[in-house]
Amino acid sequence: MSEKNSNKPVSLQEKLEKNVWAFVLATAMVVSVGGIVEIVPLFYLKTTMEDINHPEFEELKGVRPYTALELAGRDIYQREGCYLCHSQMIRPFRDEKDRYGHYSLAVESKYDHPFQWGSKRTGPDIARLGGKYSDDWHIQHLRAPRSVVPESVMPNYPWLDDSTIDGVGIEKRVKAMRVLGVPYTDEDIKGAAESVEGKTEMEALVAYLQVLGTMIKFEPGRDYRD
Repeated sequence: MSEKNSNKPVSLQEKLEKNVWAFVLATAMVVSVGGIVEIVPLFYLKTTMEDINHPEFEELKGVRPYTALELAGRDIYQREGCYLCHSQMIRPFRDEKDRYGHYSLAVESKYDHPFQWGSKRTGPDIARLGGKYSDDWHIQHLRAPRSVVPESVMPNYPWLDDSTIDGVGIEKRVKAMRVLGVPYTDEDIKGAAESVEGKTEMEALVAYLQVLGTMIKFEPGRDYRD
């Protein structure tokens, strides 16, 4: 038995596992190739997003920065950890499109810092949530999820009704977004605090949820990857 095993050819994998330096070299080569494939195109591609100036893709120009209230709602969305259960990235597969709608485009996240992509779906993907339900439905759903979706495992967020948006804080937030490249104007910054005055965190979060997926009016059958 031992003689038969000794005559067995040694596989490349086994050789690498027994020689640490060969394994390190092979790993470095694989990582280098992967890095080159991902990095080199960035030197000659004008953009990694869909071309909003393409004459046939006029609807892509609807993508805009969030309003101060929507931006405040997005911050609350992140603060409460909503992204841990809801992705905002619809893949270009038939089952995903049938359930959630048009696949996600990179240009839709051009003003997101950070973006909300991912694959974690304890709850459904919400990339196309805007306009699907009324404001009242969202408010009730956030207060007591199981009152509208009995099988939901989402926690209650009743305190959002009692907390108001910090106008000074959101003005600073808009300024910070402009530093990151979001094209907010001086008027947007000056009016940020006033636009959220008296608004609750519940109103802000609902405003954010209602804008998701509504900036582009998708045409059936259109492929924006051309």
